[in-house]
Amino acid sequence: MLNVCLNCGEYRVDKLIESKDRKTFAICPECDHAHEFLQLPLIIVTGPSGAGKSTIVSQLSSLTKDFVVMETDILWDDRFNSPETNYLEYRELWLRMAKNISQSEKPVILCGTAMPEQLEQCIERRYFSELFYIALVCENNELKERLQNRPSWRGSNSDEFINGMIAYNNWLRENSGKNEPVINLIDTTNISPDETAQKIVTLISDKWI
Repeated sequence: MLNVCLNCGEYRVDKLIESKDRKTFAICPECDHAHEFLQLPLIIVTGPSGAGKSTIVSQLSSLTKDFVVMETDILWDDRFNSPETNYLEYRELWLRMAKNISQSEKPVILCGTAMPEQLEQCIERRYFSELFYIALVCENNELKERLQNRPSWRGSNSDEFINGMIAYNNWLRENSGKNEPVINLIDTTNISPDETAQKIVTLISDKWI
């Protein structure tokens, strides 16, 4: 558990991160103890509901064993429903989990709706070498049809929800290349989940493998 100092036992998220001789250390603000850790990249697969994020989780896991693939919805609870903080507590929770998982020498791929600004502001962000963003998008009519055809328990077929997802879809399509950091787009309108997963693996492989 990286946030607990192995020397003084204090819990501090805000450790100083320093690199030396190709090693990275988290330095405790209380006692200056330097804890070596693996500062790996974190891959974020985002996009509007209906674009295909949840569908490709199992395909991604079967295509590559070099990463740990997780869907962020599995930890959602209404206590994290805090739009006034831009869902900060929930984002911190996932970054903390991904940070600890990555100490097993496998980077994490997180699949779930998120904006870069929600993650880049997190204090846990410092423990990753890079956040690499991939967004799944599709044509608006296709997105609307997918959301309307979902089971009612998912609560995604109201006009308000659909219009919100279409707005997010449009924002990604218009701003992905201008955003900092850049968001890599994959259009899922006319491709299968298997093809989508393969495109994600190719994007990641081209960058790191």
